[in-house]
Amino acid sequence: MTSHTMSVADAIRARRTVRHYLPDPVPEAALDALLGLAVEAPTSWNLQDRSIVVVSADEGRAGLAWATGGQPQPQEAPVVLVFVAETQSWRDDHSDVYEQARSGGAWNEEFIAMFSAASQAFQEDLDQRGLLREYAVKDAMIAASFVMLAATEMGLATSPMNGWDEAKVKKVIGIGDRDDLAIALLVSVGYPAEERRHPGRRARDRVVHRESYGARAAENAR
Repeated sequence: MTSHTMSVADAIRARRTVRHYLPDPVPEAALDALLGLAVEAPTSWNLQDRSIVVVSADEGRAGLAWATGGQPQPQEAPVVLVFVAETQSWRDDHSDVYEQARSGGAWNEEFIAMFSAASQAFQEDLDQRGLLREYAVKDAMIAASFVMLAATEMGLATSPMNGWDEAKVKKVIGIGDRDDLAIALLVSVGYPAEERRHPGRRARDRVVHRESYGARAAENAR
């Protein structure tokens, strides 16, 4: 685990998607630190409606290789993180979340009462509109982004994997019968066995719009 000398901006610029890995294991301390940073990611209404399954055993990684159509990352990387979106977790008891916020001085009793009622109403509306999965997946993806940047800062490589069969991934991690859970992303973690160059990004004025889509930043600056 490298010393903490890389800024967030540096990590964003340095991060590359790595498909091939050395067999060296990820130190447990580094993995613990990485997971600790992952769960700091924000979630809608602070529901924390995402979980991470750490897959490092040979059998599990072989299963994920099968679920991803034989991609090399699960076969070579010592760790694959599976980000699970919990679409129905809003129905669960969140008293522990409120107690943490209360004890830390972040929320008072009045705010907790308001927040609990408002979040419930918001989720019920999502349920009626069929958007629960979408919102839970968004939250899981934010956590995955935190992991990729934190791993870069630690000298580790990652690959966000989006080419997989959800039913197979769920079977591998033991949730094949859980319709309330969805797979958001797989992220391989390890030490790189290849050097990936930055492929470049489109010019900012092509992808950045001001006030409305199609309005270029340069046009609004006149």
